[in-house]
Amino acid sequence: MEEGVERPMVVDKLQGSVVSGEFVRYFLASVVAFFADYSLFWICLRVFNLGWALSASFGFILGVFLSYVLSIFWVFRSRRFEDNYAREFLSFFVVGVLGLLLTQAVLWLGIYKLEISAEFARLVAAGSTFVFNFVARKIFLFMRAV
Repeated sequence: MEEGVERPMVVDKLQGSVVSGEFVRYFLASVVAFFADYSLFWICLRVFNLGWALSASFGFILGVFLSYVLSIFWVFRSRRFEDNYAREFLSFFVVGVLGLLLTQAVLWLGIYKLEISAEFARLVAAGSTFVFNFVARKIFLFMRAV
């Protein structure tokens, strides 16, 4: 970093999250949520013969709910809206919906343009949404207002 140039406080807080273990706990919580998400995705896709988009949506909703519960009770130490669960969950869900849009885009690209299996495309999408969701949720929900 150039001398005399201040680092944004958000960058310091994100780095603090990595050092404090929040990133590792978020990763572990995401693995649990993704397992539930992927399992429901597979069941809807292969057992109930639903389309990949609907199957991914059902799985993603389950994953968001599980991720929220783990995030507020185990992952993050600071909560911006801890006095208002409805607002907090709605905000958490909105980030999840944005992540779902990213997931759908990666699935579409993988399935239709790269011609890879829906299952493999879903794994690729998981990595993209993990990074997006952690950063967005940390900044907007689990970081005290500056």
